[in-house]
Amino acid sequence: MALEFNDANFKSEVLESDKLSVVDFWAEWCGPCRAIGPVIEELSKEYDGVVKVGKVNVDHNPQISASYGITSIPAILFLKNGQVVDKLVGAQPKSNFVKKIEAHK
Repeated sequence: MALEFNDANFKSEVLESDKLSVVDFWAEWCGPCRAIGPVIEELSKEYDGVVKVGKVNVDHNPQISASYGITSIPAILFLKNGQVVDKLVGAQPKSNFVKKIEAHK
């Protein structure tokens, strides 16, 4: 299951991790966000132990969203060693996520 990242655990779970983190910025009211939800869940299972895959609810965690300049959702950031190494915006096919993960893991 995808991890729940929030204002309280983002630093320890994502920024201080030595693994690639895939962070889905989403909201319950966002149709495209709900559409890619199952893809995020699949990726979290397929890359379990290798890549951290999680979600940030932008309505509940405005601090993280603002610090990364998230203005459109879904926005998926790929972070490694505390730095954004790649990004996808909008609903995307699973293959696009896999390409980015494989390039950076």
